[in-house]
Amino acid sequence: MHETDAFRTLDRQDCLRLLAKVPVGRVVYTRQALPAVLPVNFSLDEDASVLLYTSAGSELACAIDGVVVAFEADEFTAATRSGWSVVVTGRAAVVTDPADHERLARTEPRSWMPVHDGVFLRIESELVTGREITGTRITR
Repeated sequence: MHETDAFRTLDRQDCLRLLAKVPVGRVVYTRQALPAVLPVNFSLDEDASVLLYTSAGSELACAIDGVVVAFEADEFTAATRSGWSVVVTGRAAVVTDPADHERLARTEPRSWMPVHDGVFLRIESELVTGREITGTRITR
């Protein structure tokens, strides 16, 4: 796709600024050798990594700990045909450092679902890409 007046590629800072505005994104990972997508609430940590909070024994925690995943969030307005999409790609890991876990427990995301034996999952922001569309007209 070629960049036009209605479409632009976002730099890393713009991507992170937009990610911080929305509460829900999607984790893309592998489940039984097939692609899986799961909507989750999240926040960004100080180092721009994506943070999730879930049960330690959840399918998500077991599936993504130690592997590379993608995380996508977006915001679109159908009426104006405008919006943006950001993808973060990086290694996911359960936060095991006690001091880091304690800090996150005070400040970071709470799952919208009931959580038992909760853990924080961090997705490193190794690759951050995004694009924005600022309204296009469909011609027929």
